[in-house]
Amino acid sequence: MTDALLSAVQGGLDVVDLGRQLRVGMPQSPNHPQFWHTLPRRHGDMTRADGGSAANDMITMGCHVGTHIDALAHVSHDGLMFGGIDAMQAGVGGKYDALGVHSIAPMIRRGVLLDIAGLHGVDCLDGGYEITVGDLEAAAKNADGGVGEGDVVVIRSGWGTKFAEGGAYVGGPSGVPGVGEAGAQWLAERRIHAAGADTIAFERLAPGGGHALLPAHRVLLVESGIYLIEALDLEELAGRGWAEFTLVLVPLNIYGATGSPVRPLAVRTA
Repeated sequence: MTDALLSAVQGGLDVVDLGRQLRVGMPQSPNHPQFWHTLPRRHGDMTRADGGSAANDMITMGCHVGTHIDALAHVSHDGLMFGGIDAMQAGVGGKYDALGVHSIAPMIRRGVLLDIAGLHGVDCLDGGYEITVGDLEAAAKNADGGVGEGDVVVIRSGWGTKFAEGGAYVGGPSGVPGVGEAGAQWLAERRIHAAGADTIAFERLAPGGGHALLPAHRVLLVESGIYLIEALDLEELAGRGWAEFTLVLVPLNIYGATGSPVRPLAVRTA
């Protein structure tokens, strides 16, 4: 008997890549080691007797650079991580056994796009704009069934259009739009599996405030056990009007890490 999923794949799929291309010099949070890629061996450095040659690469980077997912081990509050785990004790040995990124199962789930920039009729929300509960509720009406338990919700502010500008994407003096504590609570109440955005830190960053306060990280990662996906590219998804889709995301299986680069895919039957 042919598997229904295999039949759908063989029938043709439409795929939108939600991940950013990893490039040296791309914008990132100043809190994390930068991405670096080099070729320690180039073609011609060594040539075999038959004329063959091979090149190889080396990369170094933080686990929270480019499009990436935050594991529950990434954030603590008052010394505790999700589930009341002591953050200091959990980090002994330099690995987070219980809540590291290796504990995130591969995701093949319903994805929901909340296009807040589109809701406001703008290409990009203003820096420092706090996405309200009203915004989220209004945008959720575009998806059949709204936002449900186990969904992966991705929020478009339009800020992703600034990614190629470098420093402007990071925010700094301008701040960055995103949900605040109230918006995070709204998402948590719907018992979603993960939340993502097209911004550098998922949530609102106040003008000039940087990463000084991150209440949405506390609500979602620490209090609710909901993963965060940052620096998504949501422009094509919004352009196609995909309010819901199948989200495919697989973190690197790095034992004990606090996050992982990812290349999420939005998938629909053709």
